[in-house]
Amino acid sequence: MTPTLETFGAFTVAGITTRTCNLQERDPAQARIGPLWQRFAAEGVAQRLQQPGLAPPRVVGVYSRYASDHEGEFDVLAGVALDGAGAAPAPGLKRVQVPAGTYLVFRRQGALPQAVIDTWGAVWAHFGQHPVPRRRFDVDFEAYEGPDQVAVCIGVQG
Repeated sequence: MTPTLETFGAFTVAGITTRTCNLQERDPAQARIGPLWQRFAAEGVAQRLQQPGLAPPRVVGVYSRYASDHEGEFDVLAGVALDGAGAAPAPGLKRVQVPAGTYLVFRRQGALPQAVIDTWGAVWAHFGQHPVPRRRFDVDFEAYEGPDQVAVCIGVQG
């Protein structure tokens, strides 16, 4: 998998959140990201944010509020990108602003969630071997581009 350097404009995502770390995620008994996405589906978060007459909202996972680097705690939001009209999220949902900037994008097609897990493995391997560009550890996001496609977008300096 060869990542591409891409520039994105700022956008807002609304959804449900949890705080976790990669050490926790390695233990199925403590993992929080899988249960967060299960709750996202069970509570119909995307449907609650669907605006009449518009296309279904784009599903996005956002990683933010990093305590340090890939070993520290971080927030995960399972949500949808809000449209430019500034739609208000439903009660009980949080918002995260994804900043405009340069992102290193890793795309994969395959059965979810395994494709996402494999893509994050490729992200860690890439940055372990290629220290440039440097990760910002500010906001990263997963854009779900289809029923079996994901783009993991890593904020980088530059």
